[in-house]
Amino acid sequence: MEEVEEKLESGQGKSTVRRYFSRFCTPIFLESFILTFLAEWGDRSQIATIALATHKNAVGVAVGATIGHTICTSLAVVGGSMLASKISQRTVATIGGLLFLCFSLSSYFYPPL
Repeated sequence: MEEVEEKLESGQGKSTVRRYFSRFCTPIFLESFILTFLAEWGDRSQIATIALATHKNAVGVAVGATIGHTICTSLAVVGGSMLASKISQRTVATIGGLLFLCFSLSSYFYPPL
């Protein structure tokens, strides 16, 4: 039993690729990747990017979209970190929930044209 515990702690038995992925694919990485992927899937910006790629250089569109999304997401992460140091997470959730209700009531009473 002790021999197996030592092997597990030292990382023996794992290939180099598996050790790399276990360090790279941490739970926070996977959570943020899935959250961003699902939030962007089928978004209007994705549809617009697909339409742009059909008429223009697809490689240029892919690189531009990747850089743009990286900058936008990085600003959101830095802004969220700064916001978290100023106000509590509960306050952010309450304000977000109230805004969601206000927008839903607004769309109910004033439907899109």
